[in-house]
Amino acid sequence: MKIDIWKYYGITHADHTVMNPMSSAKMSELIERLGLPSGARVLDLGCGKAEFLCLLAERYDVRGTGVELSPITIEAARKNVAARGLNERIELLHLDGAAYAHDGGTALDLAACIGASWIYHGHKGTLEALSKLVQPGGLVLVGEPFWKCEPAAAYLKLTEQSADLCGTHASNVQAGIELGLSFLYAVVSNDDDWDRYEGLQWQAAERYAATHPNDPDIAPLLQTSNTHRDAYLRWGRECLGWAMYLFQKPREVAPR
Repeated sequence: MKIDIWKYYGITHADHTVMNPMSSAKMSELIERLGLPSGARVLDLGCGKAEFLCLLAERYDVRGTGVELSPITIEAARKNVAARGLNERIELLHLDGAAYAHDGGTALDLAACIGASWIYHGHKGTLEALSKLVQPGGLVLVGEPFWKCEPAAAYLKLTEQSADLCGTHASNVQAGIELGLSFLYAVVSNDDDWDRYEGLQWQAAERYAATHPNDPDIAPLLQTSNTHRDAYLRWGRECLGWAMYLFQKPREVAPR
């Protein structure tokens, strides 16, 4: 028996504001680096609880759109945006990111996809898709895992993953360069960032189990959580990394 994926992530990420292994301090540092102009239009595909969009709107005069597929997480995003008084500046869509169609009227200043590259079948496909949405000189931001070392076969088997889940840190950067994008900056999660991200999930799962003893999904919830915990502690902490990569689309060159 398996637990519904959206219910699982809704439970295990209950205590997360940013739904990836990046610290708030590093997220704030990255946002400062963006230097967005007044009136900028931004898009976040797979926006989670819309924390990134909220932080952008609190730092810059921007208008943003967030797209999120999970029916549980999109409700958390709506509550987050409303609680911060940002309903007029942030639009949220409950939609598969792959089905999102930008109106094409005005190119974006920033297009982001943080930890949801499955939408475009991988890192390269995500960079290609986002670069088409931004105007010349616009920014492309992606969050992506990378291998710090070759993953153990036992780790891949336990997590039901393959070695081509991701590339290296260097190859993640090179993928954008090969598409003609300029690489500007990256922030990388450290062990403390990962420990917090993973640990909050284990704690949330145990708390939910203790407070919902009659939920028939308790057994698969804890089994899945414990499997992820064991995989992380035995192998993942050493071999799997996470970074957010900032690229820029080339500016148009005026004809002579």
